[in-house]
Amino acid sequence: MMLSLTALPLIGSIGIAVDYAEALRIRSLLNGAADAAALGAVSRGSPTYKNGGVFDADWTEQDAKEDALNIFRAYIIGKGGFTLDELSASFSQEGSEIVANVDYKAHVPMNFMRLVGEDSLPVDGSVKASIQTAPYIDFYMLLDNSPSMGVAATPKDVATMVANTSDSCAFACHDLSNANNYYKLAKKLNVTMRIDVVRQATEQLFVKAEEVRVHSDQFRMGLYTFGKDATALGLKELTSPTANMKKAKAKANQVDLMTIPNQNYDNDQQTNFDTTFASLNDKIGTPGSGKDASHRQKVVFFVSDGVGDSHKPNTCTKKTTGGRCQEPIDLKVCEQLKARGIRIAALYTTYLPLPTNGWYQTWIAPFSSEIGTKMSQCASPGLYFEVSPTEGIAEAMEALFLKVINSPRITS
Repeated sequence: MMLSLTALPLIGSIGIAVDYAEALRIRSLLNGAADAAALGAVSRGSPTYKNGGVFDADWTEQDAKEDALNIFRAYIIGKGGFTLDELSASFSQEGSEIVANVDYKAHVPMNFMRLVGEDSLPVDGSVKASIQTAPYIDFYMLLDNSPSMGVAATPKDVATMVANTSDSCAFACHDLSNANNYYKLAKKLNVTMRIDVVRQATEQLFVKAEEVRVHSDQFRMGLYTFGKDATALGLKELTSPTANMKKAKAKANQVDLMTIPNQNYDNDQQTNFDTTFASLNDKIGTPGSGKDASHRQKVVFFVSDGVGDSHKPNTCTKKTTGGRCQEPIDLKVCEQLKARGIRIAALYTTYLPLPTNGWYQTWIAPFSSEIGTKMSQCASPGLYFEVSPTEGIAEAMEALFLKVINSPRITS
């Protein structure tokens, strides 16, 4: 009799534990359904993501909710042991993030707990998932095409130019006064110059932009150089920001090394970062959050070997020869843009040493270790790349686009 009396509570406890275990199993199942619904509703393949995280006549918020709820229901098809009491989904946009919320309430019928008056146990859950959408951005591609970008791009190309020039010069100068200038020689020898690498990478970037955009006008590209020739220095606009990537690519194909009328023209002062950045600053409107076409982010892609060469007798950060200033980029020109909320992606094409060049050894070598550092400080956080032409800057340019395209994630 005593055994029977003690067995009853023990059996009851085991039964209650079984009921609780079943409720936990059901809750785990429903949480999985909610996870799938929230993630699926904002995934890169979802209609909501493809619509840029906004709702309009073609894709309403109610459509998005039904999309999420259908994913939830599909997940639990054929699953029993519970009754779904409430199920809802909601959406919001936080900056450039699409956020999906899925909430449910259900109850699980009890067996043993009925003995103590509990017919069912409630279970509920709430899941939040978000994805960073690629925002609306105006890109201002500022390509350094000054004579220093005519230097051979790789050590092999440098060696080729040095071996084929009487003065062992690695620069492919585009000197119009010389019918046999080194620019033409570089072309004849199939030598790749820095400007060639920059041009090709820019063309590839425009192809990538067209490939990843969600809306036809999501990305607009503007293209600028330091001038077509040394006699007309200053910001040269090849195209203002345009969503027509084929047009932008065609303009990029026209980018070439700046010409000079004769050797040592204007004391070789053809890389003026200060005035070029100031002119570009004047062209850039007020930056926005990127949430739509009326609030575009502004990003400057600055591609350069990082060495300025201009007439700057009083404010040069390095020693001058006469009024000529050769220096790493002066960070003041970058701060003027960043202070307005304009981001800068600085792509530094490594300034390769020229051990046989007396000018390089005298004026550039003393601060060569600072060039990359200054370029990185010019850039906005996370938007600096240093790449040698042999590695390719096309991948570095593409990386910036990939940063704004994240996989969806559960946030709570």
